[in-house]
Amino acid sequence: MPYTYILFSESLNRFYTGSTRDTVDVRLYKHNNRHSGFTAGARDWVVVFSEYFDNYVDARARELQIKAWKSRRSIIQLIEKARNGSGHPG
Repeated sequence: MPYTYILFSESLNRFYTGSTRDTVDVRLYKHNNRHSGFTAGARDWVVVFSEYFDNYVDARARELQIKAWKSRRSIIQLIEKARNGSGHPG
């Protein structure tokens, strides 16, 4: 069940983009519990966007595409468009 997902931490006021072969819920649990890495600095991550793919290669490619934007505004627009059911940019 490959997904690309975006998490948000209110305490850090930061987004995190990732991809997984697990369910998004399993991955979120891992981000919010003891581990090292970027998301270890907070325990309040919530899923604000997820996108399912048929294979992990496509999910990872989407993750890298979103990260390449380097734009908080573009990420927020993606989340808002997904919530409104109007697809995604790019």
